Amino acid sequence: MSATIGPMPGRTVEVRVPATSANLGPGFDTLGLALSMYDELEVTALEPGLLEVEVSGSGADEIARDGSNLVIRSIAHVFADVDVAMPGIRLVARNGVPHGRGLGSSGAAVAAGVLAAQGLLAGIVELDDAALLRLATELEGHPDNVAPALFGGLTIAWTAARGPQHKKLLVHRGVSPLVLVPGYTMSTKAARSLQPEQVPSEDAVFNVSRSALLIAALTQSPDVLLDATDDRLHQDYRAPAMPETNRLVRALRAEGFAAVVSGAGPSVLVLCDGPGSRLDAVRIADAVTDTPWIPQMVAVDVRGGTVRDRAEGSSSQS
Repeated sequence: MSATIGPMPGRTVEVRVPATSANLGPGFDTLGLALSMYDELEVTALEPGLLEVEVSGSGADEIARDGSNLVIRSIAHVFADVDVAMPGIRLVARNGVPHGRGLGSSGAAVAAGVLAAQGLLAGIVELDDAALLRLATELEGHPDNVAPALFGGLTIAWTAARGPQHKKLLVHRGVSPLVLVPGYTMSTKAARSLQPEQVPSEDAVFNVSRSALLIAALTQSPDVLLDATDDRLHQDYRAPAMPETNRLVRALRAEGFAAVVSGAGPSVLVLCDGPGSRLDAVRIADAVTDTPWIPQMVAVDVRGGTVRDRAEGSSSQS
């Protein structure tokens, strides 16, 4: 049986996907936060077999321009899943999410591809939020980054018998995120390789308590963010691979800032209690390490990824 005919050549969708910070200290592979830095893409259906890829912004020199491109692979995965003929694709990507810095660049690419496919398939096959999360998780391997990239806000992600699930929560308006981005990168795979297969039970219990407290801190009580972001499951094990990140996190926490490694690192996420506190954290970063840190005073993105059909002028969000 042949696949369903795909979108007509010329159909263009515009996609915007936020950066994300996963783990947030104790919430290893579970918690994620969407941040106001964005990848923006234009995806156009072409005649089958054609492929054009243009990339600018962060990581542009290293990103594939052929079928191995992660956005292209993500689009193709969706079309294959719903058994619709894959069109040719013209992709124009402007990357605002820093690559290799622990800010969810691969998750953003996957989410962007899945959303682009959703937009191109509108009127042919409709994809709901559950399908988007399932497809993105199949590509990314875990949902902690793709969930906030798709849906925005603070997300709790888990896997159940019925597939990957998420719960989106609104962050207290008193929380002001600051991201400190270094000039060097860190491989997520390399960071994960430093994790032990087993941890002491007391450390597991410690992180369970802090993860529960972190949900309360981010949604209701920012005054307990310092205690709530403490962690024993992953940051200390990864510290030798990124000593400057570790030094900065320790220095900030010693001054009362809720600082954590963003995702697999090496960026540092600081959950401040106001704009003035963010400036104080930047001054500490300038003083305590040999690495220049680029401060990004971001907001929590509450919309998540969006897709807009250029011809129709309509847009949707996950």
